[in-house]
Amino acid sequence: MDPTGQKYFTIIDYVIFALLLVASMAIGLYYAFTGGRQRTTQEFMYADRSMKCLPLSLSLMATFQSAVAIIGTPAEVYANGTQYWFIGCSYILGLLIPAHIFIPLFYRLHLTSVYQYLELRFCKAVRICGTVTFIFQMVIYMGVGIYTPALALNAVTGFHLWGAVLATGLVCTLYTALGGLKAVVWTDVFQTVVMFTGQLAVIIVGVHQAGGLSDAWVKVRDGGRISGIDLNPDPTVRHTFWTLGVGGVFLMLSLYGVNQAQVQRYLSSRTEKEAVMSCYMVFPCLQVALMLSCLMGLVMYACYGNNSPLEQQYITSKDQMVLYFVMDMLQNFPGLPGLFVACLFSASLSTISSAFNSLATVTMVDLIKPHYSMTEARATLLSKMLALSYGIICVAMAYLVHLMNSSVLQAALSIFGMVGGPLLGLFCLGIFFPCANSIGAVIGLAAGLVMSFWVGIGGFLSRMPSSVQVLPLNSTNTVPAASGNITGPAVIDAASRPVGLNGLYSLSYMWYSALNSSTVVLIGLVISFMTGKKHGPEELLIQIDGHKEMNGNIKEDAGTEEETETFLTSNAVSPVEHETSV
Repeated sequence: MDPTGQKYFTIIDYVIFALLLVASMAIGLYYAFTGGRQRTTQEFMYADRSMKCLPLSLSLMATFQSAVAIIGTPAEVYANGTQYWFIGCSYILGLLIPAHIFIPLFYRLHLTSVYQYLELRFCKAVRICGTVTFIFQMVIYMGVGIYTPALALNAVTGFHLWGAVLATGLVCTLYTALGGLKAVVWTDVFQTVVMFTGQLAVIIVGVHQAGGLSDAWVKVRDGGRISGIDLNPDPTVRHTFWTLGVGGVFLMLSLYGVNQAQVQRYLSSRTEKEAVMSCYMVFPCLQVALMLSCLMGLVMYACYGNNSPLEQQYITSKDQMVLYFVMDMLQNFPGLPGLFVACLFSASLSTISSAFNSLATVTMVDLIKPHYSMTEARATLLSKMLALSYGIICVAMAYLVHLMNSSVLQAALSIFGMVGGPLLGLFCLGIFFPCANSIGAVIGLAAGLVMSFWVGIGGFLSRMPSSVQVLPLNSTNTVPAASGNITGPAVIDAASRPVGLNGLYSLSYMWYSALNSSTVVLIGLVISFMTGKKHGPEELLIQIDGHKEMNGNIKEDAGTEEETETFLTSNAVSPVEHETSV
C-alpha cells in the first residue's frame, strides 16, 4: 500500500463503471418502447398508477440516499464517532406520520402535483409560491449532487471531471425523458442493489485489511469512535440524541411527507394501501443504508487510526476521504474500486433522475396546464421536453458550482435542507389548522424562508472569519479529529456558550427544518387571526368535486371511473375532513 502515490483506475474498473451507465440506459429504453410507450401524461408522470410497494420502497430510499451522503456519512463517523447513527431514531416518526396523515390525504384527493393541494386549501397564489420554492430547491441540489462525486473522483484518481459529469447527466436525462417514472423507479431499484453491493464489498475487504473483525473492533473502541447517547439538551451542539432523533423527524417529514419527488411515488401506487406499505418498507431500507455508511466510517478508522489522509495532506478535502480509502486499501483488488465508484454514481443517478421527473411534473401541472389548453399527446411530449431541459440545466448548474469555492459549495448544500422546512410548515398549516387562510399562508411561507436563510447563511458567515477549525453546518461536512478520544461533539462550556444572535447562528443544522416549519405555522396563524378566516376546509370540501378542472385543460380525462369511486367514498365523508380532524 502506497499512501502517497497517485491512484489509478484499471481497465476492469472502467468497464464496471461503464456497465452501470449502459444498464441504466437500457432500462430507460425498455420502458420507452414497451407497454404504453409513455404516450400519456398519466403513464409518463405516474406510471399509470400501477407500481407495487417493493420497487417503490427502494426507489423512495434511493431518491435521497445521494452521493453526498455516501461520501459524507463515513467521513463524519471517522472524524466524530457513531453519534450520527442516532439519526435512525428519527426514521420512526418521520415515516409513520406521512404513512397515516399525508399519504391518505394526497392519495384520496387523486392529485397530480402535491402543490395542487395548496390551491384547493388556500388559493392559486399559494400553490405557485410552493411550486417555485420547490423548483428553486431542487435546481440548486441537482448541480451539487452531480458535481460533488465527480470532483472527488477526479481529485483522487485523475478521472476526467467533466467526462464523469457529462456522462452521468446525459444518461440520466435520456432514460428519464424517454422512460418516464417507470424507468426512474426501476433504475432506482437496480442502482440500490449496486449501492449496497459496493458498500458491503468495501466493508468486507476493509475489515480484512484492518486485521480481522476483532482487531477492527478493538481499534475503533480504543480510539473512542463508539459513541454513547449524548442527552445534552443544548440546541447549539451539532449532534446529540435530541438534535438527531427529534430534529431529524422534521427533516424526514420535509423529505418523505411533502416533497413532490416522494409524493409522486406514493401516488403511482396501485392502491392507497400499497402506498402506505411502501412507506413502511422504506424504514428497513434506510436503516440498512445508514448502517453500511456508518460501518464504512468505522472501518476507515480501523485502517487509518488518527493518521488521517487529510492531516497527512494526501488529500485536500474531507469529501475525498472515502474515495481515497477505497483506492488506497483496495488497489490490489481489480474491479472493486470500479464497483464502489459505480455505487457512488448510482446514488447520484437515482437522486438526479428523481429531480428531473418531479420538476417536469410540477412545471407542467402547476405552471403550464392551468393556462394552456392542449391535447394529451402534446402534453406528454411537452413533459418529456421539460425533463430534457432540466437535464441541461443540471449540467449548467454543475458548471456554476465548479466556479464557486468550497465554502459556497457547503452553503449550497445547506440551502437544500433549509428550503424543505418552510414547505413542510406550509402544508402543516393547511392540514392541521382550519382557521388558517391564504394571506397567512403566503406571509407565513415568506417569513419561514427569511428565517431559514437568515439563520443558515448568517450562521455560515459567522464561522468564516474564525481561524479555528469548526464544525460546518451540513452533516456531510466534517473535520478530522484532533485526537483519538473524540466520541462526539464537545459539550459547550457555559461561559463560552454563544448568546443572542450568535446563539441563534450557532443552532445545529438538524434543527433548521423544525425552526423554519414552526415559523411558518406561527406567523401564518397570527396573520390569519388578524385578517380573518377567508378560506378553510369547508370551502375545500365544496371544491373537491371540481378539482379536476384545476389539473389543467387536458382533453382526455386522466382518472378512471374506479378511481373516482375510490376518491369519493360512498358515505360522502370527505377525506380532507377526516385528515384535518386527525
